[in-house]
Amino acid sequence: MTRPAYIAVDWGTSSFRLWLIGEDDSILGERRSGEGMTSAAQTGFAKVLQSHLDALAAPEDLPVIVCGMAGARQGWVEAGYIDTPTSLSAILTGAVSVPGQSRDVRILPGLAQRAKEAPDVMRGEETQLLGAIAADAKGEQLVCMPGTHSKWVRVVDGQVTGFSTFMTGELFDVITKHSILSHAVAGAADMPADVSAFETAVKAAFNKPALATNMLFTSRAGQLLHGLTAAGAQALISGTLIGAEFAGALSSAGQGAAITLVASGRLQALYEDAFRILSLNYTTVDADAAVRRGLSAAAKAIWPN
Repeated sequence: MTRPAYIAVDWGTSSFRLWLIGEDDSILGERRSGEGMTSAAQTGFAKVLQSHLDALAAPEDLPVIVCGMAGARQGWVEAGYIDTPTSLSAILTGAVSVPGQSRDVRILPGLAQRAKEAPDVMRGEETQLLGAIAADAKGEQLVCMPGTHSKWVRVVDGQVTGFSTFMTGELFDVITKHSILSHAVAGAADMPADVSAFETAVKAAFNKPALATNMLFTSRAGQLLHGLTAAGAQALISGTLIGAEFAGALSSAGQGAAITLVASGRLQALYEDAFRILSLNYTTVDADAAVRRGLSAAAKAIWPN
């Protein structure tokens, strides 16, 4: 029977994922909850972690490797940032120890782009990047990691040369819940998805991103004047935001860059549709698998034995 080797944790703003990993890299146990940084900051990070370790009966001497918002300034212990350009392997050596714990707990750093004309940061996605791209990869890679704040990362010969954040997920949430367009999408959840409206919006926003905010309002006007359904309005808003994101992200990418999509679930399906609609070649890597591989690489670098 495989013995436990370490604990891997992906600790986001609103989510918590933990895996008990065996010596052969198999998953011996798993825990998921909504106890992200916001919740854990009130309950106590150590208390939240221990409750999940107890639930899995994890050995008391197992080390823990953590990525994500637990390392933010408002998190458990600030893990700081590694400045780009940087090698992927630099992420492995920047882990910060959490003091006062009975077991060895390390939190991985994020990445920072300090250029004054394009400042940017990421925390958590760098570990997905570790698991999605080989450290010795050759050529130019463009990695898309969709989410509340989608990240597009440029990697050249194993070096992270830069990245861009697009607030696509958050904007969709705000627009469909807290703007005048919330009336246009009311009831969309009870309708079949409008694939045609999504496809049209992705193409339109990709080709003319400067008109994106105008296109968004047509979800309201189209409903009032042409009978656009709630599902159509929702698809139009989603497609417009994603199309504009693609236009921005690809504007600085080399023509020969290989594109990797790191995603799972609903976002994977949406972004794969967008790549197909725009006739862009890509490969998909499961987001959960990528973050586990990244955490595994970090654990093996920190605790080689």
